[in-house]
Amino acid sequence: MEGNIAEMGQFIGAGLAAIGSGAAAIGVGHVAGNFLSGALRNPSAAPGQTATLFIGIAFAEALGIFSFLVALLLMFAV
Repeated sequence: MEGNIAEMGQFIGAGLAAIGSGAAAIGVGHVAGNFLSGALRNPSAAPGQTATLFIGIAFAEALGIFSFLVALLLMFAV
């Protein structure tokens, strides 16, 4: 009985950690949407902000990757 409860806890923890992947997708949407909004307001400043766009997307995706790794660690290593 105890082994089953521990295994259940691993899967629940992994599922909760996987929520970060969805949150990363929402974050990337916000970054891209705000960039597009700013580029439409001031088209001449858009080329200077492209690097900032990619940095923001990279940070948001990195959080999604970290949450995926935590989920895998909870499922298979713990």
